[in-house]
Amino acid sequence: MDSQRLAPMPADWQRALAVVAHPDDLEYGAAAAVAEWTDGGREVVYLLASRGEAGIDTLSPEECAPVREREQRASAAVVGVRTVEFLDHRDGVIEYGVGLRRDIAAAVRRHRPELVVTLNHRDTWGGAAWNTPDHRAVGRAALDAVADAGNRWIFPELGEQGLDPWNGVRWTAVAGSDRPTHAVDVTAGLERSVRSLLEHRTYIEALTREDPERYCRTFLEGMAKDAGERFGGRPAVTFEVFAH
Repeated sequence: MDSQRLAPMPADWQRALAVVAHPDDLEYGAAAAVAEWTDGGREVVYLLASRGEAGIDTLSPEECAPVREREQRASAAVVGVRTVEFLDHRDGVIEYGVGLRRDIAAAVRRHRPELVVTLNHRDTWGGAAWNTPDHRAVGRAALDAVADAGNRWIFPELGEQGLDPWNGVRWTAVAGSDRPTHAVDVTAGLERSVRSLLEHRTYIEALTREDPERYCRTFLEGMAKDAGERFGGRPAVTFEVFAH
């Protein structure tokens, strides 16, 4: 890992909107930071483009969607998130385009966050593994929708629906980036992030034969320790932060 020291995440905000493609996307790291934020009295809303219905080979999409939605809501509650919304784009074939941008811009206008959080929008994970089309599409659309939400002439139909423009997003923070600029000390939130990921038990049990709790703990603690090497030795979650 690059030895450049990471800056602390901005702290002078009250509301965040986290926008990702699937149930579990936020739990693979970012949820530890969410726990820290909600402990500090901040409000975080989750927006998921799909219900993750194509994520479990042994369950049909019709069976899978309600299971994954239920597990996502339980997972969010562990880290203090009360509001979880789903856009119902089709899992696995989410397309970047004006429709997705509009849906995310509408949520930004509705919730009026100062911080938007999303997941790695680039082609690869650090050049070592290919990223999924859904992650790329949603990450890019989230970054673009921040500007869309503030421009009354882009998607004017949103204004007609009572969703006034919102120019108050000050940062977009990309989790899972191989170009991190900032980090959050997750000493207090790490244990709850393990429990939060563990709520996706149906998905995890289909993913690995390893004991689910050991799988969650090993992954999250290892990642936080690695990130901490650039953040004063404290367990951390990293973000690439874009200012607006």
